[in-house]
Amino acid sequence: MTRIKMNPIAELDGDEMTRILWQQIKDIVLKPFVELNTEYYDLGLKNRDETDDEITLEAAKAIKRLKVGVKCATITPNTARMTEYSLKRMYKSPNGTIRAYLDGTVFRTPILAPGITPVIPTWTQPITVARHAYGDVYRAVELETQGRGKAEIVFTDENGNETRKTIFDFEEAGVVQGMHNRIPSIESFARACFEYALTQKQSLWFSAKDTISKVYDEAFKRTFETIFNNEYKQKFEQENLTYFYTLIDDAVARAVRSQGGFIWAMKNYDGDVLSDMISAAFGSLALMSSVLVSPDGCFEYEAAHGTVTRHYYRHLRGEKTSTNPMATLFAWTGALRKRGELDENHALSAFSDAVESAAMDTIRDGIVTGDMALLMKEKCESVVSETFLCEIAKRIKI
Repeated sequence: MTRIKMNPIAELDGDEMTRILWQQIKDIVLKPFVELNTEYYDLGLKNRDETDDEITLEAAKAIKRLKVGVKCATITPNTARMTEYSLKRMYKSPNGTIRAYLDGTVFRTPILAPGITPVIPTWTQPITVARHAYGDVYRAVELETQGRGKAEIVFTDENGNETRKTIFDFEEAGVVQGMHNRIPSIESFARACFEYALTQKQSLWFSAKDTISKVYDEAFKRTFETIFNNEYKQKFEQENLTYFYTLIDDAVARAVRSQGGFIWAMKNYDGDVLSDMISAAFGSLALMSSVLVSPDGCFEYEAAHGTVTRHYYRHLRGEKTSTNPMATLFAWTGALRKRGELDENHALSAFSDAVESAAMDTIRDGIVTGDMALLMKEKCESVVSETFLCEIAKRIKI
């Protein structure tokens, strides 16, 4: 069989067990059918340390240049990881660096697997979380204070004029955090959400807490409303779609009572937390697809979960693990499909569809990894990751 040719995409390798799955997916599922053409960037923690994290910025630039990237899960180091890997410093999240460079929005959608019923039985369609990928707590400045003193926000404009607001008058030790965002980034976020909703033909919610955060969250609410009314209202009406804003606590209650099938836009941290909740309610983080979309039409696909550290330590002991590769596999199929769409390479796009269909057929036939076996309504066979991928490869029809 002649393998499918393709133009290059940026390939960002990662850490621990997902790094193992990454190679298995390429060797078992992709390379027998496709002449994989990638620019490879090793974002494993050791290489980030050796390059002083310059490799992460290089990878982000490659995504911008090539328009499509696919990323493996990576470690964001904490104090324990600093010691474990003997790092020079505590590096920032690679995802945060890439998202900030591309000024993108993250769209996360559950992968609906046959035989797995959502915890909320009314959810018959997936809920896509649109997460702003800039600012908030991820770029916050923090300070721990000792004793009495005043904490202030100070803004000095280009002419040297100062605006001050008191945060708190401390009588004892405390902590302070300063967050920021950029109106142009919020505008890009809003437009990305409206465009994605039109592409998916789904209605859009946006939720925040402007009743409490009367400046910060209000800026998000106002930006969405202005852009919708000026640029998208007529387009939404033509497609019989709706957009509305509501408080985030009200949105949670509405979502639980809904049937799903909509896009839910949130600020950075809100989207981080609730996308995990939604993925768990639909199945697990290992059944959650994720794509970062930039305003200039760049796409980075990744798994929504972490590096599966516990399984990696078992792997190092020589044990076989039944780690779920679905989210990582769908990152690859998403990237290859998008590459095919941009290049009008119909064979490549069709191959991505075939892989995803084969994965669903494998699950439907009762062959799953351990985490899915616990969720399935019917009795099924739990196999190790490599076997699961081999079963998918056997069912690919192109």
